[in-house]
Amino acid sequence: MALELGRGGKSAVAETTGMSRNTVIKATREVESGISPSERQRAVGGGDIKAEVKQPGLLEALEELVHPATRGNPMSFLRWTSKSTAKLADDLVRQGFKITDDTVGRILKNLGYSLQAPVKEKEGTAHPDRDAQFSYLNDRVGEFMQAGEPVISVDTKKKLRHEVACSERARRSEARPMPEA
Repeated sequence: MALELGRGGKSAVAETTGMSRNTVIKATREVESGISPSERQRAVGGGDIKAEVKQPGLLEALEELVHPATRGNPMSFLRWTSKSTAKLADDLVRQGFKITDDTVGRILKNLGYSLQAPVKEKEGTAHPDRDAQFSYLNDRVGEFMQAGEPVISVDTKKKLRHEVACSERARRSEARPMPEA
């Protein structure tokens, strides 16, 4: 538009749109050089520097919070945390880092973690000592692996086991009715 208006066109476009005159001048040069308009507001690679680059030690601090054994065991076997991204962010802020829960979620995703929604449909409330359960399991996995034994993880639910047992009882009673007393 600024080019079509001719002399004074850049100033007129800047005034009409509320943009800086320098922005209109730069855009005019880009159009004249053949750069096509884009949906991007910044050039590729533009934007803020990632928190983990700006803040040395952030990744290590997050790994320490997420790791089941927070000290002295860099080769832990299980990767878990019962903390939400908000709690992890709060812990990191207390350590002096500037970070939000969204950024914690992004970093964990980039590290290969799968973020799971805290939904429990059938299990009921969580065990009050869930962290201790995971620590115990992690220790047992380590013992078996050091002994050269295979490790298989099986997660069962009491209610599910109960439902299977009931359906199994019902199936048996249909196939072979119990004798009446």
